[in-house]
Amino acid sequence: MYARIGDRLHVHGTVVGQHDRVGEIREIRGDSGGPPYLVRYEDGHEMLVYPGPDAVVESREAAGHPVR
Repeated sequence: MYARIGDRLHVHGTVVGQHDRVGEIREIRGDSGGPPYLVRYEDGHEMLVYPGPDAVVESREAAGHPVR
């Protein structure tokens, strides 16, 4: 998995009734764009994440956001 600061981490719900979580990658603490990532979710909560197989990195460009 590879990410850049500003990309979005989309974690899919794995059971019925569990919502997807989407957050912005604020820091990359692994080597060469790899995990763990510091992610800020839409509710303002931040956490260090080691994404599992239910997670996808969405680039800023693909989401239609300009790169700063």
